[in-house]
Amino acid sequence: MMLLLPLLLPLLLPALAGGQRAAVLQLGLRGSPRGEVSPDFLSLTLDASLARDPRFVALLSNTKLRALATALSPGFLRFGGTETDFLIFDPNEDSTSEEKILWELQAQQEACGSTPVFSAVEKLLLVQWPSQEKLILAEQNRKKHKNTTITKNTLDILYSFANCSGFHLIFGLNALLRKGGLQWDSSNAQALLDYCASQSYNISWELGNEPNSFRKKSGIHIDGSQLGQDFIHLRQLLNNYTLYQHAKLYGPDVGQPRKHTQRLLRSFLKSGGKVIDSVTWHQWLDKLGLSAREGIDVVMRQVFFGAGTYHLVDANFEPLPDYWLSLLYKKLVGTKVLQVSLAGANERKLRVYLHCTNTLNPKYREGDVTLFVLNLYNITQHLQLPDYLSSKHVDQYLLLPHGKENILSRSIELNGHVLRMVDDKTLPEFIEKPLGPGSVLGLPAFSYGFYVIKNAKAVACI
Repeated sequence: MMLLLPLLLPLLLPALAGGQRAAVLQLGLRGSPRGEVSPDFLSLTLDASLARDPRFVALLSNTKLRALATALSPGFLRFGGTETDFLIFDPNEDSTSEEKILWELQAQQEACGSTPVFSAVEKLLLVQWPSQEKLILAEQNRKKHKNTTITKNTLDILYSFANCSGFHLIFGLNALLRKGGLQWDSSNAQALLDYCASQSYNISWELGNEPNSFRKKSGIHIDGSQLGQDFIHLRQLLNNYTLYQHAKLYGPDVGQPRKHTQRLLRSFLKSGGKVIDSVTWHQWLDKLGLSAREGIDVVMRQVFFGAGTYHLVDANFEPLPDYWLSLLYKKLVGTKVLQVSLAGANERKLRVYLHCTNTLNPKYREGDVTLFVLNLYNITQHLQLPDYLSSKHVDQYLLLPHGKENILSRSIELNGHVLRMVDDKTLPEFIEKPLGPGSVLGLPAFSYGFYVIKNAKAVACI
């Protein structure tokens, strides 16, 4: 049970210049943690549409992209999405020339070495990528999808990217390959598993993406009971491989669990729930803070790189604001979730979350806590730590959009300094802004801030 410190009643809000009062934080530091998430809590996805034309999978060899991914490790890298149900593996098909050149070059290097000779091919692919992205988005909008053949080299490059960046690959198998009686046809999955096992690729597995939308995207309706049987079939198939007998199997990757999707999920769990290691679904949440608070073990950020508008890294391999926010989260936020609330502001517009600080961060030590706050007000908001923490030093990491585009900006400032990579292999150092004891925390409109309260001596964090 979480015990809040008995300092909360009655509560007087400290006044600021101009008559505005600071909201007062109430932190649960003396009791057990509210919950704990996986060390891989913040993980990534690559959308399978990147392989819509497998030539573009070769972009994953980019040195800068790998450096950006490595900085966010460890975690899971899920390769999936709508296109996963339209990918056909052909072990006998010739790879695209781009994939073949890249893999031959990589074979001449050490396992995770860079391939600068490939840069000319990469530049050509980048010139062609905007047209490919338009094609992918047009197909998604029309909900008309075509099968694409992937080859051994496609899998090689994908696995190399995950493995060399410090991620564990989760691969989504095609669930729309069906026999006459609507049973899953596993022959293509078996060919893919044969190859991955022959290469000793350590992979976890999924089957299909958003089965609640199968009818829309393919005209095939699969109910939850049949899908559960398909997962049992896949589990039996995995058991045939020494490497995959204990491999994790996740599913069913339904859309937001409402209405008929809930019925499909219940039916699936009744039929095949015993063979999966975790239930997966897609939902829009207040991302990291709320997910951790609600006991969700892992959040996979859609997408790291690729087509669309949600990516962390753009087509020029430049990190976008969400990338920097994700990286700060990884560096500052630990796995234990603590109780926090505030008095004097609307908690739907000033959102506060509290974790033990990441103990792997050399700047901090056990007992420190990280507060992170999202200000959705259109004016600056102020927060006051409770009196018993008034003697503590706080490190501020305040993120604000850079430039006139405001919240639409593609670059971001940390404590007033624009975040940019130093070079293609080197990320900038995150420099904190020390706040003296008793400082009021000020968050400008639409900003996001991390505050490490040093020497907080939170019992759950020691």
